[in-house]
Amino acid sequence: MADTTVKKVNSHYSPKGKQGQKYLVNGKSMSMRLWEDEQPGEGDEAHARPYETVGFVISGRAELHISGSVLLLEPGDSWVVPENAEHRYKILEPFTAVEATHPPAEMHGRDE
Repeated sequence: MADTTVKKVNSHYSPKGKQGQKYLVNGKSMSMRLWEDEQPGEGDEAHARPYETVGFVISGRAELHISGSVLLLEPGDSWVVPENAEHRYKILEPFTAVEATHPPAEMHGRDE
């Protein structure tokens, strides 16, 4: 039998993670989160996560440092970070983006 589960999440009531991300809707194999008005700064140290991430920039600018390259992320840009790829972000100006992760980042503490 097919899964017929339907969900709707209003981001005004979404739970927040330790890093400030808002958890949006999630399914069995993927989830979405919102990084809203992240402030300029160097960000954290390079790290790798056990999930794939795709993202879309709504506003602001950031650098994605990954695999020896630096990608400038601006409004309208989308990106991918492969599973277990070492990377870090540097926020250049107040930054808002939506990301989808596979498998869901928030499950089993994957993104903390």
